[in-house]
Formats: sequence, C-alpha cells, structure tokens
Amino acid sequence: MTSNKNQSFDSRVIKLWLTLRVHFDAFRLFPSRYLTATKWRVLRKRVRARGQFAPLLSRSAHAYALWAMSESASSRPQHPTSRIPVIALVQSTASCRELDSTCDSLTAAGIEYLIMRPPPEGSLAALVSSIDFTATPWVLPLSGGDRVSPNAGSAYAAAIAKTEAACTVVYADDDLLDRSRRRIDPHFKPDWNEELQRHCDILTGACIVRASAADLLEAAGSADWPTALVRNAASRGTANHIHAVLHHRRSRPVMPPMLSLAQISDALPPVSVIIPTRNRANLLRTCITGLRNTSYPDMEIIVANNDSDEPETLAYLRALASEGVTILDQPGPFNYSTINNNAVAIARGELICLMNNDIEVLSPDWLAIMVTQAMRPEVGAVGAQLLYPDGRIQHAGVVIGVGNAAGHAHRFLRPEAEGYFRRHALPQYVSAVTAACLVVRRDRFLAVGGLDEANFAVAFNDVDLCLKLNQRGWQSFYEPRAVLVHHESVSRGQDTDPVGAARFARELAALQRIWRTNESTDPYHHPMLSRASEQFALDLTSVAMPR
Repeated sequence: MTSNKNQSFDSRVIKLWLTLRVHFDAFRLFPSRYLTATKWRVLRKRVRARGQFAPLLSRSAHAYALWAMSESASSRPQHPTSRIPVIALVQSTASCRELDSTCDSLTAAGIEYLIMRPPPEGSLAALVSSIDFTATPWVLPLSGGDRVSPNAGSAYAAAIAKTEAACTVVYADDDLLDRSRRRIDPHFKPDWNEELQRHCDILTGACIVRASAADLLEAAGSADWPTALVRNAASRGTANHIHAVLHHRRSRPVMPPMLSLAQISDALPPVSVIIPTRNRANLLRTCITGLRNTSYPDMEIIVANNDSDEPETLAYLRALASEGVTILDQPGPFNYSTINNNAVAIARGELICLMNNDIEVLSPDWLAIMVTQAMRPEVGAVGAQLLYPDGRIQHAGVVIGVGNAAGHAHRFLRPEAEGYFRRHALPQYVSAVTAACLVVRRDRFLAVGGLDEANFAVAFNDVDLCLKLNQRGWQSFYEPRAVLVHHESVSRGQDTDPVGAARFARELAALQRIWRTNESTDPYHHPMLSRASEQFALDLTSVAMPR
C-alpha cells in the first residue's frame, strides 16, 4: 500500500514538473503570443485562450511526454481472453538486444511471431510454410527494434471482430523511440485516406493486413516486401483505423523529397470561372489578368457585380464586357450563395470554378491541375493551396470541428516547413475546401442544390456544399500543386460590425445544427489533436491547462 502511495505521489510530482516545463518552453519560444493567450485566459475567454495556447504548448519538447503520461494513467493494459488472430513477421535486421525487445513486446501483447533471418539464411518465402493459413491470420510486418503497445493485441483483435469483408488493412497511430528509448514524435493519423497514402506511406510498420500465402509469396519478390505486401493489400480493399498509439518505432518510411508533378488530362472540358465582386478594380484586374495568363483551352469568365459604384470599377466592368467577359449584375445585400447560384444558372461550363476577386494567379497550369482532379468519379469539390501575400499558408483544406465550426488546416505555416508530417504539401481527401478557389462539376453542384442561400449567405456556404457532396460519395480534395495567393476578403471586409457579427452567429448556429460541428471529429483530423487549433497541435488542454 505504501509503495502504491509513493508511486502515485511520484507520478503527480513528475506530471507537475512536465506541465510547468511545457508552459515554460511555450513562453520561452513565443513570449508575446503566450502572454496574449494568458490575457484571454484571465479575461475568461476560454475558447480563444485554448485556441492560442494549443499550438504553443504542443511545440514544447516535453509535450508528448506529458500527454503520454496522462494516457498511461487513464488506460490499463487489456489482456486478451482468447487467441489473437494475428501473426507478426519480424525482420531481424536489428541487434540481438533490440530484437529481444521487439519479441518481448509482442509476447506481452499476446501476439504470436516468427523471426525472419536476413538472406541468405532466411527468406519470406521459406517463412510462409510455417504459417497456418487455415486459421486465416492477419499478418503484422514488423522491423526488429520496433515495439508494440501492451494493448496492441487486444486492440487489433477487437478491430478484426468488427471488420467488414472489404477491409484488408487495419492500422494504428505510432510514435518514435529515441536513443534512450523514450517515446517522441507521435503520428496521429487520419482515417483511411487513399490519396494521401499514394504520396506518403502511413501504413507500413504500423498495421496488420489480411494476407494469404499467395499474397506473401508475391510480396517476397520485392526488395521491400513489407511495403509491397501492405500496398497490395490496400489496393484490394479498404483500411480501418484504430485511434491509439500501438506502435513504437525506430524509424518511419522516408518521404520522397519532391512531390511528383501533377498529371494533366488530355481532354479538359469547358470551365466557367465565377467571380463575385464589389468595387476594388485593382483586385479584380489582378484576378482577371491571372485568368488571361492561365493555360486552359476553353474557359468562360463570369463576373457577378454586387452594387459596384466606384467609377474606376464601372469603367473596368464595361471594358471587360466589350472583351467577351460576362457581367452579371447582382444588386442588393451581399449574399454569396445567391450570387454564385445565379451565375451557375447561366454558366455554360461542364465544370465551375468559384473564385474570389482577391485571388492572384501564380502559375498558368493551376486550373488544368484542379480540373483533372475534379473529373475523377469519386471526387467532388477541389481546393487549391492558397497563400497570404507574405507567403504563409492561408488554406490547405478545411478541418471540421475546429473551433466547434470549421477551420483552415495548417494556416500560417510556411509551405517549405515540415509542418505536421508534410500534410500541407500532399494531395489528399479532406472534409471540405474553401470556395475562395474551388472547382467542381456543374452537374454535381446542382445535384446537391448548390449553395444554401437561406442558412449560409456569407459564411460556411462552402463547408456546407462540400459536406453535401461528400454525403453523395463525391469526396472533397485538396490539391497543393495548384498554388495561388489569396488577399482574403479585402473588398468585402470583415464581420466586425454588430450586423455582420449577428449574421455570423446565425450561420455558425446553422452549421452546428445541420452538421453537428460542435460534436463531431473530422475523419481526416484526429481526436487527440486540438479542436481549438488549425495547426494540427497535440491536445494538451485537459492535462496542461487548469479548468
């Protein structure tokens, strides 16, 4: 009893020290931002304080240790009550000590294993004959030196019991082991994202696969048989995700230094680009100039004019009309959804591109890249990587649930930065994209009723559109190889006046009522990442911040 009390006391002391150290690191690295977050906390603006604290606290080198300690305290090892239908194939490329560590962890998790000796002593083909495939086991490829959590066996067994026939891979989150065997650098992964997997292997080394003897023998012909086995399994079906860190690894697959060039379709259909505008001829001129420098075979431009009254703008609109640009007058209070829906009604393009008037084109191939993705049968809305004028990221996809609404992923990150496992730099499925530059097939836009004019006149209409498309099986897509500059609502202004603030509050309430964004977790985000931050920051608010 005394020993347990001493351990509990020691744990509380360590947790307190880690909490203080995390806050100290945050203040040392970002003193001004930390003091600002503290101010909001003192003023009892807790949501705003959490949003500002989250990315700061997560940058501490001790953040994950604090999180992992709290995780360990809240969960106990689950001992399997029956045989686990998983067999690990361990590559013995590590030292005897590291290999023993791997095998010990598998034993503790209740997972059977076979050790594959390096050639010429051993081979995958020779190991296949040792596996009893009548029990239809799942295979866990593992590198010597990697460890599994004590709960890995029971977690995988529970996941297997729930899998449907189409599921061929079950994967989990992972972290790394440093030289002192301390856990660092956690990877809290999205739910199955086939497009992301094409560009970054998030499965191999942290998953089990449904594999037959033939599957293993086919993979045996590859120099990197674990990757080949996982890739082939994933191509045959779907993958299920366990939201838990079950793997502690010495290393992860190396990401290619350069993203492959986008493949552009040889048959690009007509596109109608729709640009709502009000005054600010300088912004519109930059936007139109970029469109005229865009390499695209058949592009219609529709400028939807919402009560422009500046002489320079009116003269520019007349000049555009004389040059073949369609000018659609849309008088009355600004309703982004109504303006765009009316423009879509007269558009002749097979696809439409919704574009803000404060977008600046950087390269001529952006539209062809986005259209190529939008023509895929499973894709709905396609969004680009948008940058602030200073070069930082303004949009790299939208995460549902951030701020209990929706937030722009990786906002304020520099494109060349590592970020969160380079997610901002990789093509992938997302839950939504911004309509500041959005490409979608016109028939699909109309099939879901277009933009919601009643509930989302200004804010969240793009999120609502994307979620409606997702429901129909047309998934939103983020394409970072299409890069543009967004000056972000310069001509319309911000919703700081009482009328605008009240309207925004109504639209936020509608978003939460219709899509439960105050309750749901984005499948391409993670429950362990902060809902208060757009930075993919580890959620420490429950362990590092007082209530």
